[in-house]
Amino acid sequence: MRAPEGWYAVHAPATAKGRAGVSLYTRREPDAVRVGFGCLEFADSGRYVEADLPGVTVASLYLPSGEVGTGRQDEKYRFMGEFLPYLKDLRARAAADGREVVVCGDWNIAHREADLKNWKANQKKAGFLPDEREWLSRVLDAEEGGYVDVVRALHPDQEGPYSWWSYRGRAFDNDSGWRIDYQIATPGLAAKAVKAYVERAATHDERWSDHAPVTAVYDL
Repeated sequence: MRAPEGWYAVHAPATAKGRAGVSLYTRREPDAVRVGFGCLEFADSGRYVEADLPGVTVASLYLPSGEVGTGRQDEKYRFMGEFLPYLKDLRARAAADGREVVVCGDWNIAHREADLKNWKANQKKAGFLPDEREWLSRVLDAEEGGYVDVVRALHPDQEGPYSWWSYRGRAFDNDSGWRIDYQIATPGLAAKAVKAYVERAATHDERWSDHAPVTAVYDL
């Protein structure tokens, strides 16, 4: 899994105990790789890595999950405060080089009511707080962040598709999930997406994570 045959692997491990880090796998060797996004606090947190490929920068993100009323939520807000300016700068630099950008991974925010099953009961929970959702709206605002939610663009009227289900109860069996894993891309690349879906396991027992992969196909 760390170095599969036929793939170039880039890992950004986390120094903090209990955190797994993020990775990228590419079919060709990246032209450049960058770990972190210039913020000293999160430099070794294993939360961000990006790689330049021909015409596109691909990034893997693990945004902090947060927890209301704790330091974990403060950490999440600090991350968000530093990350949005970086995303804007990344888009501008990529555009200047004639490149597109896609940031994949666990954004830990359900953007809209359609992005989680029990939204009414979760309005005061981390991941669906008004200021978290507003921040993601800024990322997706054409005049500010300038990015596009690829799955939602292809499925504008669908509930979900959810990508995370709690292990508590029978959330997976009831499809009582959250859509918190995204592919968020610059408009030029997002316009070339022809298919996007969640690779949900067939049964609860066949799951290997509380998340499921979010796959998008681009006609390049």
